[in-house]
Amino acid sequence: MKEFIRVVKFTLFSLSAGLIEIGTFTLLNEILHLDYWVSYLIALVLSVVWNFTLNRKYTFKSAANVPIAMLKVALFYAVFTPVSTWLEHWYTTGLGWNEYVATILNMLLNFVTEFLYQRFFVFGKSIDTNAGASADNSESADAVLTEAGKAADTAGSIAENKKI
Repeated sequence: MKEFIRVVKFTLFSLSAGLIEIGTFTLLNEILHLDYWVSYLIALVLSVVWNFTLNRKYTFKSAANVPIAMLKVALFYAVFTPVSTWLEHWYTTGLGWNEYVATILNMLLNFVTEFLYQRFFVFGKSIDTNAGASADNSESADAVLTEAGKAADTAGSIAENKKI
């Protein structure tokens, strides 16, 4: 269940990063009329920083060294960005696809590969190590103890009623 919740959080944060990326791309491409690839790269960087920050804190709950974790993410994007930029160019100029269809397709590719990369490489050994994870674990432990106490009280009441 914990991994399912992690995937849901990652999905929701990725959707918010996607809105930032599409919004930024639209502003730069449609309103400021910057070159397509410049608009795409700026939008991508803004969404990556947003997504990394939220996922590190809330999805993976990592206390890992931020500069090292960000360097690992930068390594991912050192590969993903040129590949996705080339794909965007090929989709739009080679295949004649709409710029937004191309961007959304790359965002989906990014979503899947980035989750796997962050889950297993960037935060794999430091998942659930930050203060928020400790608080969640304490709350979970308190909830289990409370429920166990209620069960014990109920069992004690039943035992007393059977004696009467």
